[in-house]
Amino acid sequence: MKDLGIFRQLHDVCIVVRDIEDAVKFYESTGVGPWKDFPPMDAYELNGYNREAFLQLRYKFATCDNVQIQLCQPGQGDTPQRRFLGTCGEGVFHLGFMVDDVDAAQQQGVDAGLPLLGSGRLDDRSGFTYFNTAEKGAGVTLVVRKASAQANKGIKA
Repeated sequence: MKDLGIFRQLHDVCIVVRDIEDAVKFYESTGVGPWKDFPPMDAYELNGYNREAFLQLRYKFATCDNVQIQLCQPGQGDTPQRRFLGTCGEGVFHLGFMVDDVDAAQQQGVDAGLPLLGSGRLDDRSGFTYFNTAEKGAGVTLVVRKASAQANKGIKA
């Protein structure tokens, strides 16, 4: 596969955990933190996700000098994160990469043969795309994302 250019700027490493509060305590004991809650994610238009299950995902993040670390505690609903926890146990679920245009990056990945796992977009077309790459040779899910100032505004009517 040629260099797509969409997996160059590492933004985050996401670790799926059973108990997010226990994980935060451990990481803080090693000096990693402070930890913040993700803003509400109900403003996202979703593809490939059960909305109710997606909104049960609980995330916290810490910004280190060179990368953001995310912790994800899945709810009881059917999500890739819940399936990962059930199959693999706790561990690194995804590597997230920043892109300038998430729609274009998604299309580049699809055109290169990367299967989609799911995606979410805000009204300004920022958001994320998960590629189903864990069992295709990457060992983890690869994600492209574009941040938005709207991400912390909350509920979509």
